[in-house]
Amino acid sequence: MDSAPADVRVYGIRHHGPGSALAVRRALDTDPADIVLIEGPREADAIAYLAGDPEMKPPVTMLGYALDHPDRAVFYPFASFSPEWVALRWAGEADVPVRYIDLALTHTLAGGPSDAQPSLGSGEIRPRDPLTELALAAGYDDTERWWEDMVEHRDATSPFEAIAEAMTVLREAYEPDLVAADPTERRREAQMRAGIRAATGDGYQRIAVVCGAWHVPALAAALDAKQARSDTALLRGMPKVKVAITWVPWTHRRLANAHGYGAGVTSPGWYHHLFTHPGPDTVARWFTQAARVLRAADYSASAADVVEATRLATSLAALRGRPLAGLVELNDSACAVLGDGTDIPMRLLSSELIVGTLIGHVPASTPMVPLARNLATEQKRCRLKPEAMPRSLELDLRKPLDLARSRLLHRLSILRVGWGRAAQGRASVGTFRETWELLWEPELEVRLIEMSALGTTVQTAAQAALVQHALATKSISELTDAIEQCLLADLAEPLAGIVQLVADRAALDVDITHLMEALPALARTVRYGDVRGTDSGALATVLGGMVSRIAAGLVPACTSLDSGAAESISRLISDTQSALSLLSDPDLFGSFHDALVDLVERDRIHASLQGRATRLLADAGRLAPEQVEKRVSRALSRGTTPLDGAAFVEGFLGGSGVALVHDADLLGLLDRWLATLESEAFIEILPLLRRTFGTFELAERRQIGERVRTGVGPVSALGHRSLDPERVAAGIETIARLLGATT
Repeated sequence: MDSAPADVRVYGIRHHGPGSALAVRRALDTDPADIVLIEGPREADAIAYLAGDPEMKPPVTMLGYALDHPDRAVFYPFASFSPEWVALRWAGEADVPVRYIDLALTHTLAGGPSDAQPSLGSGEIRPRDPLTELALAAGYDDTERWWEDMVEHRDATSPFEAIAEAMTVLREAYEPDLVAADPTERRREAQMRAGIRAATGDGYQRIAVVCGAWHVPALAAALDAKQARSDTALLRGMPKVKVAITWVPWTHRRLANAHGYGAGVTSPGWYHHLFTHPGPDTVARWFTQAARVLRAADYSASAADVVEATRLATSLAALRGRPLAGLVELNDSACAVLGDGTDIPMRLLSSELIVGTLIGHVPASTPMVPLARNLATEQKRCRLKPEAMPRSLELDLRKPLDLARSRLLHRLSILRVGWGRAAQGRASVGTFRETWELLWEPELEVRLIEMSALGTTVQTAAQAALVQHALATKSISELTDAIEQCLLADLAEPLAGIVQLVADRAALDVDITHLMEALPALARTVRYGDVRGTDSGALATVLGGMVSRIAAGLVPACTSLDSGAAESISRLISDTQSALSLLSDPDLFGSFHDALVDLVERDRIHASLQGRATRLLADAGRLAPEQVEKRVSRALSRGTTPLDGAAFVEGFLGGSGVALVHDADLLGLLDRWLATLESEAFIEILPLLRRTFGTFELAERRQIGERVRTGVGPVSALGHRSLDPERVAAGIETIARLLGATT
């Protein structure tokens, strides 16, 4: 006697729809199934059991990737209000088996991640969102609003029969083009039909299928013998690739972006609220949460405001003929009552409530690559929890915990896992403090998988990444940056090798500009390595050799340059001076300043370079005031062209007008030079002079103008007060110690 035919119930849902999720749960509670089949990659069967773990907290996502090409990855996000997630949890609680019946990742990832994404199609092949078509047909210009009215805000009646009928009609308009132009879609539906047939073949009688509403009509013929033969032929001979799949945390903010499977929900926070608080008090609960958010941000929001906003939203829904106040009504009411008609509080509510800041969590037993597992351990050790909202982290490197956090974040930066981004420039790394901006993006999980080939721990992987980069680069400045990263991240193992590479490349590089570009990072590591408890003494010899080569080659490198090249090397000369000032090494300073003295005296050197060299020598005390005035006088004499004189002034004064503020003779010299220029020459050099003076601080320009107008310098704030020599000496001694100078 033949057994009774299987009862296959196909629940067409909207991905991430709370109304669909509640309807699926009601249907499964009312008419329990023997097996639940879910639209999703077949490899997900191996990790479906983890959904029942108490530590699993949505939003989460399945992450599938090709083992040999980790960049080929695909996400399948689930929120608490995702119908597929609800079906999965129901099956776990009811001890009912679950199977995923979509195309296997081994096939879809063989062609790359774009083929793997089970998106809703595009263009003329099929509607981007089938529900949009239905919303337009119903007279709605907003799909979200239509879906809320038809499904999310309705009573407990099942919508699945109506959805199936609507999708059947809709597919008839698109089916011919779909069959001809979308083979991936056809294979997906063929695989889902095959999954239904496999379940019936295994003897299951009550089969529940949870899939996107668009696929419902296509699955109706799953048990047809002719269709089975066609499906088998269609699925034969697909390419394969080795894959892996796991669970990783997701965020509501990511759900709000059109990224991944069924994503693009504009209001995940609101949908989470609808799912977790269904019933007549949904609106009141929402405004209560909104008031909490506003009060936490120091906005006024009283209990009376909550009551008034609830009444207004309910009234608006009634006026607009809606079964329940939706997000549009909530926003209108919140803006009018809680936001006093302004947008600023609404931006806060949008970020905190409508989109939401929720980040999921996966249990420790979740399969992970060793690198990801080690990172989780390091995060616990450093007490750094991944968060979906950006936050600032202030670190004091004298504290062991903060130092460990800094090293971890720098190691991740080397691996291009951008969890933390330094909020200050590289010039600030020498202090005892660091500021980081932290933001965990789920896509960083993919980066960890890509980097896992370099090592099983964050430390070993970062070391391997630095070595790879050092061997591949031809730039000395990038090598010195790598040395600095070694010290910042406390990676001692590759340090000696990279230092040797710098020494070898520096010895062979004939372009001293490369050495000058590399010097600042190297000087910072030598100066500040001891702040982090690392030994940077081995770098001193390399740095000394680089300075010697820079000093020897500076004059030839600066000879016969045009204005653009002179401007570039002028910046490098200033950077070199700043780098050497960190070290306070008189020998290094001496050789470099000797080269600058030679530069000032040589012919065929661009005037702006001679001006910059003169200024640096004056600031360092290598030139006496009378020598400085002599060189400036020569540069501004009648024997020098006006353009060269202006270029010298730009090099000498560029960036700071302090010299003109405090040196009346220098200011008078410049004033007399300008007065002697012919009108044509003055017009020619005016743009250059304006650019030079434009770099001065406003207060400097004001004081210079006052000097020129009155001929009198700025009045001293001290007036005729006398100073206590002992107190002055104590202050000078303190300043000298801070600067690392001797008194």
